[in-house]
Parts: sequence; C-alpha cells; structure tokens
Amino acid sequence: MHIADHAIDVPLCWSEPERGAIQVFFREVCHVSNQGKELPLLVYLQGGPGGRSPRPGSDGPGWLEEAIKHYRVILPDQRGTGRSSRVNSRVMQRFSSPEQAADYLACFDAHAVVADLEHIRSSHYGGAQWETLGQSYGGFLTLTYLSTAPEGLAGCYITGGLAGLQPDADETYRLTYRRVVSKMAAHLRRYPGDGTILDRLADHIQAHSPTLPNGDPLTVRRLQSIGLMLGMQKGSEQLHWLLEDAFHDTYQTELNPHFLVELMQLTGMDENPLFAALHENIYAHPGGTTRWAAQRQRENFPEFDESARPLFLTGEMIYPWMFDEIQELHAFREGAQQLAQRSPARPYYDLVRLSTNTVPVVAAIYFDDMYVDSSLSLETAEHVSNLTYWLTNEHEHDGLRDDPGVFLRLRKMLQNR
Repeated sequence: MHIADHAIDVPLCWSEPERGAIQVFFREVCHVSNQGKELPLLVYLQGGPGGRSPRPGSDGPGWLEEAIKHYRVILPDQRGTGRSSRVNSRVMQRFSSPEQAADYLACFDAHAVVADLEHIRSSHYGGAQWETLGQSYGGFLTLTYLSTAPEGLAGCYITGGLAGLQPDADETYRLTYRRVVSKMAAHLRRYPGDGTILDRLADHIQAHSPTLPNGDPLTVRRLQSIGLMLGMQKGSEQLHWLLEDAFHDTYQTELNPHFLVELMQLTGMDENPLFAALHENIYAHPGGTTRWAAQRQRENFPEFDESARPLFLTGEMIYPWMFDEIQELHAFREGAQQLAQRSPARPYYDLVRLSTNTVPVVAAIYFDDMYVDSSLSLETAEHVSNLTYWLTNEHEHDGLRDDPGVFLRLRKMLQNR
C-alpha cells in the first residue's frame, strides 16, 4: 500500500469566508504496484456525522484492499473530525453564548463537507471527476453531492445510506425505534440470560448510583445506550460477551471494573463528540426543527422505559440528558440545545435535480438496517433517477466493513451500467 498525506485550508463558513479558515486532511492510498499509474479516483465518505475516515493497514476495512487494486482511494477526514480541525470540548469551551456555539456547529453540515470535497477535487486533482463510496451518513452526503455538484461525479456507491429525501426526524425515529425493539427481542431470544443480567444491572444502578472510572454517573439510560451495538453484524454476540463480565462476583452484587471501563468507552463520545451535536440535525429541513425528536418519540415506546423489565436497550439516538451526564459533551450542551431549535437555511437534497440525475449510482440497501430504515431507502431509490439498488437481508448496517464482497458486487453493478 502506498500512502500519501495531504492537508488543505478551507473557509470555516463557505458563504462567509471572512470568519476564518480550518484545515481539512485527506489521505491518498493506492496499491504499490499502481503507484505511478493513472487511476480513477474514489473518495470515501465516512458515516457519522462526526466520524473520521478509516485508517489503512492490517486492521483496515477489507473493501479498501479491493478498491486500491482499481482506484486511487481518497480518505478524507470530514471537517471537524480526525485531523481536520477536530471539534472537541476544548474548542467548544471558547464560545460565550449558545448562539455563537450553534453558529459554529452549523458550519459542519453536509453542504460544507461537499464544498470541501469540491475544493479538494479542483485544487488538488485538477478538476478530474471522481467516484464516491458513501457508507451510512456518507450516503446522505452523496445525495447532497448529487443535489449540488453532480458535475464532479463520475459514479457513486452507497451502502446503508439512502436517506429519506424529505427529512422528518419524528418519522425517522418512529421507524428506527421499531427496528430496535425487533433487534432487542431477537437478542433476548438468542441469549435469554442477558435479559436477567440487564435487569440486575438496572436494579443495581438504581439502588447504588455508581460512577464510571472517569467520574460520569452510570445511569440506567446510559446503560441502555449500548444497544447501538445491535445494528452491526457481530453486535449481538459482542454485547453478550460484554454483559457476561458485568459483575465482579458470583452473586452479582459488585460491578466488574473492566466492564465499567468498557461501558465508559462505548458510551463516552470521546472519539466523536460532533456526532452527538449534529446527529438530529441531519434530519432537519427548512421551516422545521428537530427539538430532540428521539427523546419525544421514545415516550411512545414503553419498552424503553428505565423501569421496564425486561430492560430494553436503545439504538442510534441522541438525547438531551447526554450533554449533562457525559463529560466530553458538557461543552457542547448549549450549542446543541440551540441547534435543536433551528432549521437549516437550505435543504440538503434537491428533489427535482435528483429525479433527473444522470450520474450512475449503485446502492446496497440492508433490509434489516437498524440505523437507516429500509422502507425510507426504497422510497428514495425510486425517486433518484439512474440509481440501481441491491436489497439484501444477508448483511447488517456494517456490511461494507464486514464483507469485501459487498464492494465487489456493487462495483460489478456499476461496471454493468
């Protein structure tokens, strides 16, 4: 693998460049045998929001090994993540008002990411068209890219990321909560003893009010948030082994310190605090606000009540209490609260442009996807012109990372267009 690192300055706000600049980092990867060859470009759009690009190497994603045989792969850290002027609690502490904090966070939306990519394409690659591979939120970005700058695209892959084109946070969470209920029920059928452990954990937490190693309170609702794991191919199995070590003693009266460390790391948002701050905003639209839709919709699902037994875990949802109980999110609290009351200045998707799209697009839709509901994805697939999809129940949301065959199948689909 040949790797070259690059960084480029871009405006913090593309419409107001006088507000200053940030840096966007991107990594170029190709097979060593292709180092001097002219290769088509493939830019990877990471899921999130708030997630950095994967790092190449022996532990890197299998699709990358396949892709570098045919492409020069570009791995950008989207603005605010990884090595691209990362937004963390130290950055957010400098704002003196909720409005200033929200104004800053609003600079990291899909339109800004696409503008960064177009700047990289034109300034570093001479304006050559490239293909995109969008995983999860990366698929949302792809739809924004197709809506605003399709001239830069030669083709697009989307995996687990065909978003609903008329964003509605309440509808999104109604659908995903139902998916989580189904995933949780399946997990308890597979591992019935885990229900007992979860119930004992919840009872222990309510009785003793323990803390995590970093001092964060361990609450039942924070425990429930580990259900995020259930949407991955090996997530149910990994959750089971995590719960097996929950208690330190045979009588299940003392929490295992190792379990507390793992729980803290899984739920602490240290690596991607921007995810928490921006997550609901990706479902916003002009004239509408999200106003903590996940919390609001949760109240319609008694299965997720903290006092319910068996205790059900939650999924990919962000709640306002997280900004009070998770250290890394404290400095984001006021900005995130303000952002939840705002609507974006312009829509993320241009429905007319997408309906007349000419860029070849291939997509994998995971029927049982816990994060991006397949019913919304199928509606979108019918609306976007020149899009071919593969609907499968053989993979979960992380199918691209879990099985290189997903990329190979989609590449063949794109070649046959």
